[in-house]
Amino acid sequence: MTNLPSTICSIRWMVWDTYKQAMSSYLLWLMLGLTFLSVILCLSISIHFVQDTSYHPFALPLYLPAQEDSEEVRAEGIRVVSGEISIGFGLLRFPVGRSRTDAVHWFQVWLAGLVADTVGILLTLLWTSAFIPQFLEPHSISVLLAKPNPRWSLLVGKYLGVVIFVGIQAAFFVCSTWLALGVQTGIWDARYWLAVPLLILNFSVFYAFSVMLAVSSRGVVVPLFGTLLFWIMCWGMNWARHHLVSTDISGLTPVTYLLVETGYWLMPKPLDFSGLFYEFMDASSVAAPVPEWESARQKGCINAELSVFSSLTFGIVALFLAVLEFYRKDY
Repeated sequence: MTNLPSTICSIRWMVWDTYKQAMSSYLLWLMLGLTFLSVILCLSISIHFVQDTSYHPFALPLYLPAQEDSEEVRAEGIRVVSGEISIGFGLLRFPVGRSRTDAVHWFQVWLAGLVADTVGILLTLLWTSAFIPQFLEPHSISVLLAKPNPRWSLLVGKYLGVVIFVGIQAAFFVCSTWLALGVQTGIWDARYWLAVPLLILNFSVFYAFSVMLAVSSRGVVVPLFGTLLFWIMCWGMNWARHHLVSTDISGLTPVTYLLVETGYWLMPKPLDFSGLFYEFMDASSVAAPVPEWESARQKGCINAELSVFSSLTFGIVALFLAVLEFYRKDY
């Protein structure tokens, strides 16, 4: 019978060892560099408004040029572009409407959705793909297996160490950019912090798949490219399903529809995670969502709770299969 305190200590030690490994790797400098550039970008923002007027909260998501402003237009709830936001110390300029809060809100949506949720997640998955293969090298794993600890605690501890490291870096990214935007613009939108748990959940699911590939192959190439291709496949399946349910499906066979639905519910859903952040941020007033996701949402074909639950279930199953393969392998 496994000694529970010993197992907990083993997991805790593996988490700490993995965290130190990540801190001493290029991954730390990559993530810090991305955060630093994003903070500089936030500090380079300036917002200029002809007028800073609050509109009705149910204003239509439409824009008109400032020269078309009139009492009739405002009565219809249409937003008029009355200012601009400049990025890169005036290098890029974009027209924005409504208020200063609207402008900052727009930038936060793109910063979290594009930089962190897409570029950040993919780069992190690529750079962490070598952690498990290095851990499984004979000179490393043989020493750990000689100790009276269950194998699953070693692999789970390694996995948790990477997830915790990425979670801390995600929180640091959001905190730094939130502070930089607040100092520069005076707008402190706390909803931006909702990006942290969604980023951690999204990464943890795909990293579990990466761990499964690493244990099965014992190499770096398979988890490196396999996880990237799998993310693309999941995004494509996620998009295809929403496109399917948002259009006329009368011409499809029941088998095709069943296959798409099955693939959607079995695989992780990166597009849905982005959509959840879009909803939590109430971003409809500042940015347009992916049309297929929005159409499926309006038709009631997206269940946020089940989407997150099924994605996490996939991650748990992938990690469980990795543990089974780790037990079966001889080292």
